[in-house]
Amino acid sequence: MTVSSIPNLMPASVPSFKNTEQFHHAIRTQLTHDIEVLFAYAELPSPLIDACRYVMTGQGKAVRPLLVASVFASVTDSSQINNDASDVEERLQSSDAADLIDSSAATLTHDRLSDELESLLENDSDYDMCRRAALAVELLHTYSLVHDDLPCMDDDELRRGQPTCHITFDEATALLAGDVLQTLAFEVLTAEMPTFAHFDADIASQLLAVFAPRARRMVSGQMLDLNAEAKEDISQNELEAIHRDKTGALIEAAMLMGGICAGATALQRMALQDCAQHIGLAFQVQDDILDVTTSTDTLGKPAGSDEKLDKSTYVKLMGVENAKTYAQSLFDDGRTAIVRELSNNKENDALLALIQWLWARKK
Repeated sequence: MTVSSIPNLMPASVPSFKNTEQFHHAIRTQLTHDIEVLFAYAELPSPLIDACRYVMTGQGKAVRPLLVASVFASVTDSSQINNDASDVEERLQSSDAADLIDSSAATLTHDRLSDELESLLENDSDYDMCRRAALAVELLHTYSLVHDDLPCMDDDELRRGQPTCHITFDEATALLAGDVLQTLAFEVLTAEMPTFAHFDADIASQLLAVFAPRARRMVSGQMLDLNAEAKEDISQNELEAIHRDKTGALIEAAMLMGGICAGATALQRMALQDCAQHIGLAFQVQDDILDVTTSTDTLGKPAGSDEKLDKSTYVKLMGVENAKTYAQSLFDDGRTAIVRELSNNKENDALLALIQWLWARKK
């Protein structure tokens, strides 16, 4: 696929949240499309492009992009944006649309409709920055998985239900695939790509300020995790310090980046940060539980791998039942953190629904 062969669909429509399944499907569909746009733009040589496409288009949950989009939807009124979009589109396609053109100057008249259109395009530009942020966090997360699976790290042969990158290709290609996905994670925030509106420099600057340090923390957390292998006397505080960085940092980035794209207030960003810290830890505790309670077929990766590598886990520290109780309390605290500042409709809120979906996950 080349850049010129991709239809120009810009600006993308902002998905409205009606129910969790439909919303998540819309976000994953958009992400799949955007990955192909990015790879066409990047023009990577083979087999590097093949390896990148292989790891980016597997059966992943896309949790981090979903976090970006769900926060964006919760901070903004996505349903209203879509209603405005449909209304403007219908009127622009009607015979009355001709009245909007000043025949002497061939420009839009400054009436209410042109104001609505300007507002709509601005919202679409914000959503395109959200698309960039969603791509960025998925690229960085996938790079970390490719490197984690290498023989020098966890030496895993199965990921997302398929052979890992170094098994399907080779170790050198997998290493370089991880490297280029990491660089693309930053490049995508300002790249001039088809189907995307021109990047917003102010938003991009804010995104990078949030994203870069948390990418560094993710790598630091991985080092701390390796250091803790076979360590018998690790405390809960030490374990949480590892996972606030290894797992939690990118979840923080995803939620804050979604908020930035939606124009979240300072108080809303503080609430998102608080929520993300709880959800990030909860997600890791849950992973530790699933590693010992779920089959390889369900997980899509080797069950029991933590025990095989003698990793320090919450299950090892506190047992399965206590770990479940702890995870539930973290999810509850995460929900509480955002309800006051973000949730206008607790029964129909994208972020609250995603948190519930995460709590119920089986892989």
